[in-house]
Amino acid sequence: MRKNVNNLPCLQWLQNERSLVTVIQDIPLWEVFIRPRNGLAHRHCGSLHATDAEMALQAARDVYTRRGEGLSVWVIPSAQIVASDPQDRDEMFDPSDDKIYRHPNFYNIPDDVGHM
Repeated sequence: MRKNVNNLPCLQWLQNERSLVTVIQDIPLWEVFIRPRNGLAHRHCGSLHATDAEMALQAARDVYTRRGEGLSVWVIPSAQIVASDPQDRDEMFDPSDDKIYRHPNFYNIPDDVGHM
């Protein structure tokens, strides 16, 4: 006597999990950047799935600023991020070495300016 394996609860659960994974893969991935209260720059703190920008902002607020440590939140679709290739480092950054004015390390910064 052979049982119908399609009716087993564990197999149904596995099929539901697979369909859930497929649905999550269809929802865009967003990168989250938070500006902390004591900082001047936003820092990448993680990623999340959301259907639109408003939902991504709300989810980022709920997930990454639970203790009120952030001043502002940026969410950017992961698909929109473009990065340079580390192997192209010489081509990308070498032209700036001959322009000393781009590296102002020879200026005296007054003590009143604390964040530079």
